[in-house]
Amino acid sequence: MGVWKTASAACLLGSLGPVAFAQAVAPEAPAEASRVSLTADNVYVLEEENLVVAEGNVQAEYEGRVMTADKLTYNRLTAKVRAQGNVVVLEPDGTQRFADEIETDADLANGYAANFAMRTPEGATASANLATRENETYNTLDRAIFTACALCEGDSTPTWAIRARKAVFNEESGMYSYRDAVLEVAGIPVIYLPYFAHPDPEAERRSGFLFPTVGSSSKRGIVYQQPYFWAISPYQDLTVSPMLNTKVNPLIELDYRKRFWSGQVNFNGSFTYEQNFDSDGEKFGEKEWRGHIFGNGKFQITDNWLWGFGVEKASDDLYTRRYDIDGENEQRGLYTNQPRLLLSQVFAQGQSSNWYADASLLTFDSLRFDDAREDAIADVLPLGYAERVFDLDKYGYASVNMSTAYLTRDAGADSLRTSVGSEWSVRKVLPGGILAEPFAEARFDHYQIDDFPAAGDSSSVERAFGTAGLEVSYPFFRPGKSVDITIEPIVMGAVGTSGANEDAIPIEDGNYFELDTSSLFEGNAQVGYDLYEGDSKISAGISTVARWKSGVEFSALAGKRWRNRNDPAFDEPSGLDGTSSDWVGAFALELGNPLSIQAKVRLDDETLEMNRIDTGLNLSLDRVKANALYYQIKQDVSQSGQRQEGVLLTSEVSVTDNYFLLYGLQRDIEGNRDIRHSLGVGYEDDCSRFELVFERSEQIDRQLGPSDSVLFRFALKSLGNVGSSNFD
Repeated sequence: MGVWKTASAACLLGSLGPVAFAQAVAPEAPAEASRVSLTADNVYVLEEENLVVAEGNVQAEYEGRVMTADKLTYNRLTAKVRAQGNVVVLEPDGTQRFADEIETDADLANGYAANFAMRTPEGATASANLATRENETYNTLDRAIFTACALCEGDSTPTWAIRARKAVFNEESGMYSYRDAVLEVAGIPVIYLPYFAHPDPEAERRSGFLFPTVGSSSKRGIVYQQPYFWAISPYQDLTVSPMLNTKVNPLIELDYRKRFWSGQVNFNGSFTYEQNFDSDGEKFGEKEWRGHIFGNGKFQITDNWLWGFGVEKASDDLYTRRYDIDGENEQRGLYTNQPRLLLSQVFAQGQSSNWYADASLLTFDSLRFDDAREDAIADVLPLGYAERVFDLDKYGYASVNMSTAYLTRDAGADSLRTSVGSEWSVRKVLPGGILAEPFAEARFDHYQIDDFPAAGDSSSVERAFGTAGLEVSYPFFRPGKSVDITIEPIVMGAVGTSGANEDAIPIEDGNYFELDTSSLFEGNAQVGYDLYEGDSKISAGISTVARWKSGVEFSALAGKRWRNRNDPAFDEPSGLDGTSSDWVGAFALELGNPLSIQAKVRLDDETLEMNRIDTGLNLSLDRVKANALYYQIKQDVSQSGQRQEGVLLTSEVSVTDNYFLLYGLQRDIEGNRDIRHSLGVGYEDDCSRFELVFERSEQIDRQLGPSDSVLFRFALKSLGNVGSSNFD
């Protein structure tokens, strides 16, 4: 959009015309750097009119600029310059400007260009019936057309263009404004805006209207959202985005950002005054003020310490889904959250080369229908961890750590845990290339528990436990002409404290653990603090890596774990129940940019049936881009107690160099329903991208059921994005 800044007539001749003709009237010759080279077929003076005239193949050169015209006239009395007939100005950067006639006064404050047009080196073009400069800062184009699309030879219709009755650029405020503007796509009018304004993209930030968002939703009807960007200062801004809906009341969305010398804050919020409504837009209940706020901030205290916060709040369980608010589960601090749970947190974090520490306060709000009693969800006030690492040189590394967590809830058990632990390990290369890593760990826990039935009369529980073991591996490496292969058998054996898990301790942080290859060779495979895998155990597996000279790589790790006794504290989904685990494996195939495949599997330890599989595929060919995820979990090992199977797919297929197809699918195969299903077509070139997508959702959450939407999204070079965002 910087082309409009130089579109006025004064900019065409401002630095050229008066300087060129000043040589004809000034008694002294200008400095060499200011000389203008002027050539023409004929140059003469009209004494009565006080005019100097150059005619025929007129060419003027000044500091890299070149202007050509059929006729050039300088009025010595008024100091006005006029160029007529096929006027062309070529700038040093390659920008070309054209006009039938241009005129400017001596002080460059006023001027005009008739039948004006211009083209930048990048291919952007602009034209107007009349371009005028009314003062030093105010430039106007009448009947203006602008596009950033380069036109091919013989093509008179750009992919997109803005056509306006009047376009104005105010150099002092750095703002562009348009009257009666129409956005055209392939020559077809798409959007009419009686008034539109935006800041100069090449200047400092300016306040102004952004492009609107439009969409169609079965819940809210036709949706129109018009953002206004307010540049409050160089370090903070606010975007106010009123949303108009044909089925429900308007909503106002706010985005606020501010940067400080030590950090920054970001907030997104919205509010409306409306009843609840279902997926068809049918209203029910009382009208109330409703809204949400998502925000985060992070500030540096010293070189080693920082603090921050994250906030997630909503007035209703289904508010974010009714109004399609994004960002529900983004990470806004040290911790991320589970779907449909809102997490607010305040934290401090410190780190150096040999120590780490953090402390947090966490509160949760449930948006789930199955959490009928939100009072049973615990807040963590506080959660803390600290660790110090010691380099023992040839004796390996040792560390001491401390952790604490206080969980409080309105209904259910409150608990305070304090833990102190230490770890040690060293890695040695034995004769023959055998790798050996002995390790040991010990921990002491103190629990203070209230209102937990299993604790009985005792509200205090203490325990001490530890594990010592050895991991041994023997890598075999075979180099080859086309592929290098590494095969590494791995065995881990450890002995730990027996009976570390007590019924009096509530299980809070170990409910969703599942054994996989990442913890297969750990002395204590259970993550978290409330459960601990003691006793004696052995893990055995094999790792394989094949690297081809072409860049292809295949890697695999599979193994199994055995224990000397069954600990009833572990359930079947965890994989640590009984005396032997399921077979677990992880596989990856990397073919470079074209294709990568990852898979994690869990096979039954007796029947070798598939208990669980998670796969991912990333495809990037010349005309096909796709990401796919597939999962299947048997009922016996599912944390929910139900069989799960589903697929998630996003893809884009280029039919030609410009046209493409879009396809997306999130399907619950077990439930025989499409959580989200979309199909669309699009167009993309060097200056724009357009998408038209139909989307169907069969997700059901209380009053919200299946819904449909038609999404129209497009992005314009140098103007920004326009489109719909998750209207369904």
